[in-house]
Amino acid sequence: MGLRGTAFLLQCYLMLAAAMYFDLGEQEEKCIIEEIPEDMLVNGYFLLEPWDLKAFSHSPHLGVTVTVRDPNHEVLMSKRYGKFAKFTFTAHTSGQHFLCFQTNSTRFSVFAGQKLKLHLDVQMGEHAIDPNKDKAKENLETLENSLSHLIDQMMYITRQQEYQREKEEVFRQISEDTNSKVLWWAVVQTSVLLSVGFWQIKRLKDFFIAKKLV
Repeated sequence: MGLRGTAFLLQCYLMLAAAMYFDLGEQEEKCIIEEIPEDMLVNGYFLLEPWDLKAFSHSPHLGVTVTVRDPNHEVLMSKRYGKFAKFTFTAHTSGQHFLCFQTNSTRFSVFAGQKLKLHLDVQMGEHAIDPNKDKAKENLETLENSLSHLIDQMMYITRQQEYQREKEEVFRQISEDTNSKVLWWAVVQTSVLLSVGFWQIKRLKDFFIAKKLV
């Protein structure tokens, strides 16, 4: 047995430690009934071994045929496996499904006349993949990406508007400061002109008085 087979066998032992088990005889078929909802993915794990574990390693051709029938007794799957394996199927209708197991042990095999023990663990809960759901999920992801892009664009436009308002505020403040400075400069110029004008008038008046022209 290779390393991969040993690892899988160990995994089966760990998973089937608390699972059910039952006996199988030569070419005997036993079935269990499971209530399975529609579109449910079912995973089954089994391990077939003789009660005499010493003979387990000397049974390379020992195997199990797994057959699954739906509530209408139509065969969903039928496949031959080795001593330990995993099988998977999807229920197409809700109701009682029949999981049947049959060994290939015969009266000519090394296990003639003795029972074999089948450990079984059936796990349900994962739904089958629905292409329409995947498509809807892809469409939803596309819408989410588009919405995220629109939100980013709106945030960019908002930041640009805020930046323009800040520039306008700065420009308005500069304009008001400039206008205030121009007004004061005009007042200073007018004051200087008036002062010079009064000074010139006074000088002319004093000149005329000194010359006794007035």
